[in-house]
Amino acid sequence: MTGHSPRPGRRARGRRLVAGVVALLTLVGLTACANREQAADPNATGSATTSAGAFPVEVSVAGGKPVRLEKKPQRIVSLSPTATEMLFAVGAGRQVVAVDKLSNHPADAPRTELSGFNPNVEAVAGHNPDLVVASDDRNNLVAGLAAVKVPVLLLPAASTLDGTYEQLKALGRATGHAAEGADVAQRTRADVEKVVKDTPRPNRQLSYYHELDSKLFSATSRTFIGQVYNLFGLRNIADAANSASGDYPQLSAEHVVNANPDLIFLADMETPQAVAARPGWQDLAAVRGGNVVSLDPDTASRWGPRVVELVRQVGAAVAKAGK
Repeated sequence: MTGHSPRPGRRARGRRLVAGVVALLTLVGLTACANREQAADPNATGSATTSAGAFPVEVSVAGGKPVRLEKKPQRIVSLSPTATEMLFAVGAGRQVVAVDKLSNHPADAPRTELSGFNPNVEAVAGHNPDLVVASDDRNNLVAGLAAVKVPVLLLPAASTLDGTYEQLKALGRATGHAAEGADVAQRTRADVEKVVKDTPRPNRQLSYYHELDSKLFSATSRTFIGQVYNLFGLRNIADAANSASGDYPQLSAEHVVNANPDLIFLADMETPQAVAARPGWQDLAAVRGGNVVSLDPDTASRWGPRVVELVRQVGAAVAKAGK
């Protein structure tokens, strides 16, 4: 008899076989998804967890004390404008719940009245942080927060560009963004090196004066900002100041005039016009050549990822003055 249907037993076995295959494929798919999620989430458990973002983790930088973090922090308080910039740069911005009142970059950082210079432990703890990042241990910040079991990661002011790269990577590890931190550090280094390489070198060594404020405080070549100028082979007139003054000496107007720098960099919001109006300064080589440069006081005083902007500005000034 043609056109007959399979026997009921064979049909049932076929349905069971198809159902088994579907279940197996579903299990494989779910396992693959779980593995991908574990690889992406440093807090996930299981063999697929990546060691680069695994917790607990111990983090430290030069000049700071090691800090052990048991799990990925979800409520970070930053008491350092540089640390705030770094946290957002490495992808931890969503974990930041409060920053100090001087942290003005990026614009969407959650600014508060917290102070990094005079921190109030109770006010900081009021934000229920599971990690606090600061540049200095002031007002017994570390001990005070340790009493309520809040770890503090100290990122002291970097004295070299390598210190910047180290801190970016450290913050990446501390926040569960190890890969991003390493990538930002590598890109920042590469961008700085490219600017320096692409800047034409003048036929002679140029001298410069870096002004921190209108009272003529400056910075020597041993400081972070001095290291930036060193990249371009510049000679710092502050290096000849009395060594007893430390790395941030106050120069006299006579010292600056006698040194006659080729370049003047202003980190105090002064203008080239105001500098030219100072007695005896109108004849300085930098003033006559139009090589007085007003720097962004934030990028000139911080050691975060925006150092590339500072390097570009210095490179442009060197290229112009060297023509």
